[in-house]
Amino acid sequence: MKNWNVDAAHSSIGFSVKHMMVSKVRGSFGDFNANVEANETDLTDANIAFNINVASINTGNEDRDNHLRSADFFNAEAFPEIKFVANNISKNGDEYEIAGDLTIKDITKPVVFEAEYEGKGTNPWGQEVVGFSAETKINREDFGLTWNQALETGGVLVGKDIKITVELEANPA
Repeated sequence: MKNWNVDAAHSSIGFSVKHMMVSKVRGSFGDFNANVEANETDLTDANIAFNINVASINTGNEDRDNHLRSADFFNAEAFPEIKFVANNISKNGDEYEIAGDLTIKDITKPVVFEAEYEGKGTNPWGQEVVGFSAETKINREDFGLTWNQALETGGVLVGKDIKITVELEANPA
């Protein structure tokens, strides 16, 4: 097994959520770090942990981002990090199920990411790199993210289901 450095310039952690029951708002977290110890061709014995800086949320709208950082949602001042620690990884071909504990606002729940090995290559500087994509869906209310507003026409402003996507490029430490 190798220790891997996540290349933040070529990696991302994003999310999407229904808005007004008719469209999706997408966003990302620009500041995160990961501890990945793995065999690049088989993650089943890997040690994977992510820490995300909540204040780095970006949806492309400053007012919305500030609202998401507030006590109505993430309460970034009191709960500055989102954490994920994998505890069981199974493989089926090039696809993985990465089960682990996700912590948001000090509430920890089990989640499973569906992940895919994207491949291995050598960058222009001669360094080996590997890529993975992963996604999961959570109910935000399970993590204390319960703010919402009823719409006059029925339904609510913010959907409950959040799709989380991870695009990861890493190189050996």
